[in-house]
Amino acid sequence: MGRLVYTGIGSLDGFVADESGDFDWSAPDEEVHAHLNARDSRVVAELYGRRLYDVMHVWQTYGTGPDATDVERQYGEQWRGRPKRVWSRSLAAVTTPLTTLHRDFDATQVRALVERADGDVSIGGPDLAAQALRAGLVAAVEYYACPVVVGGGTPWLPSGLRLTLRLVEQHRFGNGVVHLSYDISPTTSVR
Repeated sequence: MGRLVYTGIGSLDGFVADESGDFDWSAPDEEVHAHLNARDSRVVAELYGRRLYDVMHVWQTYGTGPDATDVERQYGEQWRGRPKRVWSRSLAAVTTPLTTLHRDFDATQVRALVERADGDVSIGGPDLAAQALRAGLVAAVEYYACPVVVGGGTPWLPSGLRLTLRLVEQHRFGNGVVHLSYDISPTTSVR
């Protein structure tokens, strides 16, 4: 049986994009990227909201060129090899192999997908993750806190959500990023 894990990279004040939609300040350096690759080696499927899929689908070709770094090449191979599901009401079609488009979030369907998985299922995109968090489907949250405060924008976690967390891992990187990994207590009552 798998588990659903919500991972984000964002500012210290909890935003994955600033008020203008920019997130360049969160681009991982070589050390952070290598850590992400190692962590993602446990991922067997990815669930995306439309905006995150729009960002991530570049990995279909990115990291394949002769100037790609080893961590870019490794992540690209991982990304291209995993099945992906995208939830969007506005996207006409998906453009990458191993990718399925869904219109409406169905918690029962997602729960069944995760239960059948033989590893972690990653969920990304704050709007999609909010639906899964509120449905009680997410087993763990991981956050890469960048050493920047942006003051507003797209929050990593939805407002009004209350979870009881247990810290299972922490790691500090040379560039000031801190990775925090928490299991969500099964006794959490989501509101």
